[in-house]
Amino acid sequence: MLFRKNVAKYCSYCVHAGQASDGQMLCTKKGFTSPDGKCWRFRYDPLKREPARYKTKDFSKFREEDFKL
Repeated sequence: MLFRKNVAKYCSYCVHAGQASDGQMLCTKKGFTSPDGKCWRFRYDPLKREPARYKTKDFSKFREEDFKL
């Protein structure tokens, strides 16, 4: 998922943008932008992307007998 080809072109994933205060991004090309802003100079940086967390498994519906051989 991190290295897929069709990545959403948001400033928060761009090489040229960095985190500034107040939830704004500071772009070297455009200046201050919103994290979901877009421009044609977008270059994807996979290290800025955070993968989605998996949900923890709910084992409460199982009994002790379910885990015995």
